[in-house]
Amino acid sequence: MTLEIERKFLLPDYPEALIQENVIQIKKEQLIEQTYLAMAGDQELRVRKIKDLTHDQMEFTHTFKKGHGIAREEVEYSISEGLYEQIVTTHQAIPLIKKRTTAVWGDTMIEIDDYKQIRLMVLEVEFESVEEEESFIPPEWFGKDISTEKQYSNKKVWKELQESKED
Repeated sequence: MTLEIERKFLLPDYPEALIQENVIQIKKEQLIEQTYLAMAGDQELRVRKIKDLTHDQMEFTHTFKKGHGIAREEVEYSISEGLYEQIVTTHQAIPLIKKRTTAVWGDTMIEIDDYKQIRLMVLEVEFESVEEEESFIPPEWFGKDISTEKQYSNKKVWKELQESKED
């Protein structure tokens, strides 16, 4: 299992001006549909359909994560479209949909997730080590650090979508 080390920030506004000024360079844009299959304690199992909006390519993944907060264990691998469709059809859940913009800001790769079903925009930064994460100083425009706040986790937002379906 690999260790995913990331920090998340509640992005107050899309950084359009910084993109226009070339302070941020967009590398790719994707539309992600994410469905959770199982959640227990600090473990989660999910599938994703990822459409590359730049090259109009499709990818499907299956992911297992364990842990909470900044550093979590993760195993992710590609699956076929057929398997993905079979899983989501059987599961009959509402996928969490977000547009992901992957960009470079200085020497740092950032991911901006703009959620489609709710009003939420999150900026993520992944790190190679805990030491790198601990020494990172985010700029003010990143917004509030929500790395350890469960209310902003994808699985919590997804659960709320499922509950709204039942109403």
